[in-house]
Amino acid sequence: MSQITLVTGGARSGKSTYALELARAVDGKRAFIATGVATDDEMVKRIRAHQDERKGEFDTVEASEYVKNVLDAIAYKYDVILIDCVTLLINNMMYRDMENGDIYDEFDRIIEVLGEQNVTAIFVTNEVGLGIVPNNPLARRFRDLQGRVNQKLASASSNVYMVVSGIAMKIK
Repeated sequence: MSQITLVTGGARSGKSTYALELARAVDGKRAFIATGVATDDEMVKRIRAHQDERKGEFDTVEASEYVKNVLDAIAYKYDVILIDCVTLLINNMMYRDMENGDIYDEFDRIIEVLGEQNVTAIFVTNEVGLGIVPNNPLARRFRDLQGRVNQKLASASSNVYMVVSGIAMKIK
């Protein structure tokens, strides 16, 4: 059975850096599932910077959606898999007009696949529940999906960390 860790925090809080530290602490072969899509020049630069940060330490697999299928195909090959990030993955799924139930089902299947493997899985996600209620239905839908998926992942996780200003606090 896999050990699942969830690393959450606000934008630019240091959560990805902390998740990399956790992944590097695990001996063995490492994979990085990248969910970001290079839709503009700024995202291209961000993605390149992240790739440079882990160069040679991780095999990178790009998966902007259907991470369950990727995990099915690769989980048995690795000792640690870092999925960065859940927030972009949900965004990508919404962009493809996936229904809420289908998005929740995808994360149920991800957790199920990990339960069948022996791998350390680390998820990076944004905490979106600390701000104001968004003023439009699409933003509220995203906030609600993100919050519920975070709860689902936290429940399945052995460890949950909240990163604030570069400082990780264990909350589970």
